[in-house]
Amino acid sequence: MKKYILYIFCLAGLWTFSSCTDYLDKAPSSGLTEDEVFGNLTNFRQFFDGVYNAGSNLNIKCAYNAYFQIWDQKASWDCLTDLEDQARMMRKEEKQATAFGQSVYISDTSRRPLLYAMFRVIRRCNIALQKVDQIADATEADKEDLRGQAYLCRGFATMAAVNVWGGMPHIVAPIGVDDEWDVPRLSPYDSYLGIAADMDSAYAAFQKAGLVRRDPGPGEVGNLNDTYQDRPNGVAAKALKSRALLYAASPLNNRAGQAAWEKAAEASWEAIRIALQYNYVLLPASDYYQNNYGAKYTNEQIWAYYLGSYAYNNGALQGMLSGPMAGQVSYWAGWNPTQNLVDMYETKWGDPLNTEEDRARAAALGHYNEQNPYANRDPRFESDIIYNQKSMPWSSYDASIGENKNVANIFYYVDPKTGKTSYSSMTSHSYVGYTHTGYMQSKLTGNMSVRNKVTTLMTSSIIRLAELYLNYAEAANEAYGPNGSAPGATLTAAQALNVVRNRVNMPDIGSRYTASRDLFRERVKNERTVELNMEGHRWVDVRRWKDAPTVYAGPLYGMDIQYVGKSREYPTGFKYTRVELEAARQVKWKDFMWYFPFNTSDYYKFKNFDTSSNPLWQ
Repeated sequence: MKKYILYIFCLAGLWTFSSCTDYLDKAPSSGLTEDEVFGNLTNFRQFFDGVYNAGSNLNIKCAYNAYFQIWDQKASWDCLTDLEDQARMMRKEEKQATAFGQSVYISDTSRRPLLYAMFRVIRRCNIALQKVDQIADATEADKEDLRGQAYLCRGFATMAAVNVWGGMPHIVAPIGVDDEWDVPRLSPYDSYLGIAADMDSAYAAFQKAGLVRRDPGPGEVGNLNDTYQDRPNGVAAKALKSRALLYAASPLNNRAGQAAWEKAAEASWEAIRIALQYNYVLLPASDYYQNNYGAKYTNEQIWAYYLGSYAYNNGALQGMLSGPMAGQVSYWAGWNPTQNLVDMYETKWGDPLNTEEDRARAAALGHYNEQNPYANRDPRFESDIIYNQKSMPWSSYDASIGENKNVANIFYYVDPKTGKTSYSSMTSHSYVGYTHTGYMQSKLTGNMSVRNKVTTLMTSSIIRLAELYLNYAEAANEAYGPNGSAPGATLTAAQALNVVRNRVNMPDIGSRYTASRDLFRERVKNERTVELNMEGHRWVDVRRWKDAPTVYAGPLYGMDIQYVGKSREYPTGFKYTRVELEAARQVKWKDFMWYFPFNTSDYYKFKNFDTSSNPLWQ
């Protein structure tokens, strides 16, 4: 038995070897020899396509945010943070339990076996890199394309594992019979440097293949319609290098101080430059939503995953849509943004609302009213969040408590004569999945609901241009200050942040926040959270910033919304009161939670995979 097969299967926590006799995963057709698999372009591609679509979820999609969140456990990366709550208590609420990460996230191969799947991807990529020159009927461009995909997917899979479990071995070739298979783990910092090197190799290969971008640019025939539009390209390689070096420079991982931030800033600027050269653009504010639904792909998405066309009641959406939204009483959960997230959306004038002091300052300017809290907000708030009385293309309502049929009714009403409490249809306790925060999400699914029975295209950005500007703003600030820039760059850190803000018609960041690294850093973090929320970044971000102990200290808030009738005090007719969510819905932090634990049965099977770096959660 090949030792490297033992290594990959053991490391992933699976000790069954039914696949060992088919160690090359020669799936194209039965009875093929190794030469037939790797000597023919069609067969080789079918073998390599297993990186993207191998069965039982053992493929790279396990690391795609959207793929991860469409499952029966009602969980997502953002729902494991301070940003979201879900009504039905399932895996999401294990964010404060010792069982979290032990089963579903590691060893349950029927769901999302992330670690196991990523090492399967790494193995397949390494075999492809070793065998690609054996293809007899391929052009050099074909070979370089496959080489580029293999380098990039190897690095991406390694990054997915490092983000969650910490430093990993950087496996760059299939481990042979006589090789040492208990490979040492690198530090997280060195792991990210290895990933960045893979991205450089990928870019070089894509450049040789003429695939820095796969499809023609905007306005050209075939734009966003390449046969392999779902596959990464050269711009994606540079973009993911930007992400890897940003993570390496972050406080949790940094071993090189200022130099690491400088490298991250330079890599992020290079990625922006090449993306713009190949005509990637930030979508206008009017089309912003298309990065998530309503379009198959966009010219802002550097690498994206198209989920398909979904109806409002498709069971795959049960973690995103609340029960009242889908007309499902018993098991839908929904993503319900917390008040903590809502407060991150500034006023349209750029006033922060994160703290009580911030809100008081904005109120003194006439920019904010706690009893009319959703007026005059960042346009992304309107796009992302369903809030009480938000205008919606809906049709049904409850006349007994005066629900408006054209808005989102997220309130309750106490009859002053009888004392009886009546709930609006969207907060009805007859649904398991009613919101406990007073909010629901619309960023991912738009206006679809049982009241608006539409079917829409759904897509997910693995990495998009807006992230590159945010990466650069963060790294350039740490390296050169808010008004400094990387060598050769034409934007300062503050200007890069403003590019993202201006796209949605938000004003430039206030000058008082560009006076120091520290002040600007907090606004960068806030902007990143608002722009990328629900896209799977927050869980990693709060850890790499070493903010997790503070963020997870809570408390998490929702908004209690009572209909009381219009008055001078309550100009909208609703009384808004911030309330702490119940204890079971709060986030918790313990020092062993920086990284996931390995499956308990797998500790010490390898000398390099023990509890020193990944303590058991207790």
